[in-house]
Amino acid sequence: MKELGYYNGKIGELSEMTVPMNDRASWFGDGVYDAGLCRNRKIFVVDEHIDRLFRSAEMLEITPPLSKAELKALLCDLVEKTDSGDLFVYYQITRGGGKRSHAFPAGPANLWVTLTPREADTDKTPVSLVTAEDTRFLHCNIKTLNLIPSVMAAEKAKRAGAYECVLYRAPDRVTEAAHSNVHIIKDGALFTAPTDNLILPGIVRAHLIAACSRLGIPVHETPFSLAEMRAADEIFTTNSGNFLKRACRIDGVPAGMKRGDLFEAIRKELFDEFYEATGGKE
Repeated sequence: MKELGYYNGKIGELSEMTVPMNDRASWFGDGVYDAGLCRNRKIFVVDEHIDRLFRSAEMLEITPPLSKAELKALLCDLVEKTDSGDLFVYYQITRGGGKRSHAFPAGPANLWVTLTPREADTDKTPVSLVTAEDTRFLHCNIKTLNLIPSVMAAEKAKRAGAYECVLYRAPDRVTEAAHSNVHIIKDGALFTAPTDNLILPGIVRAHLIAACSRLGIPVHETPFSLAEMRAADEIFTTNSGNFLKRACRIDGVPAGMKRGDLFEAIRKELFDEFYEATGGKE
């Protein structure tokens, strides 16, 4: 199968799969998710993604229908059923199904999985960013299905011809972007927002910090402002789908692009790790 779907044991072509209307994802977006790249049929750092999924589920008091080991085995088995070994593997757990009622229903949680063809994004072209006030709730550290503010921010970026929309909390603390973490380089050091309740603790963010440690680049997990971002030597985003993207403009104004040596060293370190974990560099 080119695009594969899974729902509570049922497997089929993604375009032909259906789910019950009473799944709480439909009523309330009541669930959590995670996702990452697969190359050569090897899911990159899958254990870290599953750990984060289970942490998110625990914070919402959702009991996953499978153990971590069972979910990992299922994902690896589904990968083998696809035509391509280069995929984006997405999975979500919803609280279950039943009549529309805000209170938790009795019964097991539901598991969704989708696998779609996708290669790692190795394009080095710098991207533009826009900014918007962060109007999300105060549990951004939970990877929930409630993504309307991020959807609206991503649409703003799309309409502006930008890659991403950077979010900030009033008055001007940068948190993260619509679907990425945001980082800056200033005076030879990496600055990244702390993993409090205002950002998602990104998997690639964690590997970025480890890469900087190996390269001897100082790391500061501390909040930074819009003004500090605009004045930074480098600005870039990270996420599990595109790894990292270097920014050259913010809200139409040139920014960053002053320490290409450091950015390229970090980029190479992250991709070398990815290639090594997924069967070697082509």
